[in-house]
Amino acid sequence: MRRSLVLGNWKQNTTKSTALELLTDLSKELNDNPTKTELGVIPPALVVQMAVEQCQNSAFEVGVQNVSSTNAGAFTGEVGADMVASMGAKYALVGHSERREYFKESADDLANKIVRCLEHDLLPVYCIGEQLEVRQSGDYLAFIKNQLEEVFSQLQPEQITNLVIAYEPVWAIGTGETASAEQAQEVHAMIRQLVHAKIGTDNITILYGGSCKPSNAKELFSQPDIDGGLIGGASLNAKDFVAIANSF
Repeated sequence: MRRSLVLGNWKQNTTKSTALELLTDLSKELNDNPTKTELGVIPPALVVQMAVEQCQNSAFEVGVQNVSSTNAGAFTGEVGADMVASMGAKYALVGHSERREYFKESADDLANKIVRCLEHDLLPVYCIGEQLEVRQSGDYLAFIKNQLEEVFSQLQPEQITNLVIAYEPVWAIGTGETASAEQAQEVHAMIRQLVHAKIGTDNITILYGGSCKPSNAKELFSQPDIDGGLIGGASLNAKDFVAIANSF
């Protein structure tokens, strides 16, 4: 189901004290500037329980940045989807470009992670996007289509229906560069068309990520196929994050 959704990916940032400060600031900011947009924060795993407790009295939900591709077992260091769900979290990122690049996650890994999430009623946010050299080559639509199809081929239609997709051009993550609204819309429209061809509906939420901030969020979110944002750096500032959520 299409929804207006803004998620904040904190990445490997915050300690216990700074995370609590940010969560407190976010709650206060939402009290002062309430939003109709579905809002979620995705902090480091060690902060998730505290965030879930904080969100009980505020208008946001909580997610995790990664889940294991396996069920429970002897996998030291992994965090299972069942564990995440038991904490009261709602979302899980799958396939973020930094996970793909630094941790060499494969299409099989990502498909399995999506399945684990859905088994435990977590909402998987499947991340896709191209590097600068792919964008410059002109083959970026084919590249992104492949990222979708290599995972979709391992899922059932009803599983695809329950995904959120986040398009993040890698060349615009943390660089200060942003895809223009027209560039972002082109890719989002292609994604929606591909999903429709695959499962017969285009009623799926597609987020944009990549240096989205209060100054450009309104233009991005006004595009017909952009349903919200996966926000990086700006989500570490409560005022900016809520301003983005109120840009619809």
